[in-house]
Amino acid sequence: MRINNETLKHIINSLIPVILAFALGAIIILFTGNNPLYAYGVLLKKSLFTSKGFLDTLHYASPLILTGLAIAITFKANVYNMGVEGQMLLGGFFAGLAGANISVGNPFIDKFICIIAAILCGMAFALIPAVLKVKCNVNEMVVTLMLNYGVVKVLEFLTTGVFKDKSAGYVATPTIKDIAMFSRFGRSRITAFFIIVMIILIIMYFVMKKSKLGYEVTAIGKNPEFAEACGMNVGKKIIIIMLLSGALSGMAGAGWMLSDQFKYTLSFSGNPGLGWDGMLIALLGSHTPVGILIASIFYAALKTGSDSINMYTSVPKEIVALIQGIMILFLAVKFLKEKK
Repeated sequence: MRINNETLKHIINSLIPVILAFALGAIIILFTGNNPLYAYGVLLKKSLFTSKGFLDTLHYASPLILTGLAIAITFKANVYNMGVEGQMLLGGFFAGLAGANISVGNPFIDKFICIIAAILCGMAFALIPAVLKVKCNVNEMVVTLMLNYGVVKVLEFLTTGVFKDKSAGYVATPTIKDIAMFSRFGRSRITAFFIIVMIILIIMYFVMKKSKLGYEVTAIGKNPEFAEACGMNVGKKIIIIMLLSGALSGMAGAGWMLSDQFKYTLSFSGNPGLGWDGMLIALLGSHTPVGILIASIFYAALKTGSDSINMYTSVPKEIVALIQGIMILFLAVKFLKEKK
């Protein structure tokens, strides 16, 4: 019964920011002279209750699930990997370079090379703050935040310079080869990448909930000194956790490159970014794999439905971004209260 009560508490705590955000959004929609219930109905119907809309929503949810998991695995250990965005961008960039320049003629192997390149890049980024934290007790939050902006600028320099596609009319790297692309299913945007993400989600569920590492992560998060006293090598576990987080982030970038973008541009991750969105997803999903899956689909549905709101009503689609912003604000308050 205790477990059920805790689960119910997590669900309620996650729903409150969502309800408040939609309530404030409804008030704003009313001020524009529109019916908020009709507008929200259009948004949800077009993103969740049509076959194409639902499949598109699952497509947009795919990288969010991975970045959400990348955040959750570190937050569980009370380690704050704020570099998920940078790790995702690095993964996407180098997956794009591999996909454009390396081909062995086998679709499976070509995609595998791109994904491995992305995973290694994400892990290399994550290793820096992990080692600094373990060896020098440097705050990982500060390091990852600083590295994020460094990565963005370095990739911007490379994209506008040596790796720029001269044939493109805008700043971008060369398009990946067709053999490296994930094919879309029917008229929707969804690809086999979503299936891969689901497999990873199941694996991460067992890692976080059923494995020795998952138990150690929780123990370190609750009391690292006690975990050390019990014989755990806390420093080693922190490095492993950060590497796993970096791998998930890098793979999110690779998947987004191979299934949607096909070339690296300065707006590759969107605004605010798939990595930053992952933080919201992790908070909304209470840092649990099942919660992250539900939160990712819900958040992606807002993106899929935003265009429909603009098309079928006179409500500007920016209202969705406003609702997301309000949601982030309330979730931040929830997170700070939980940490007290």
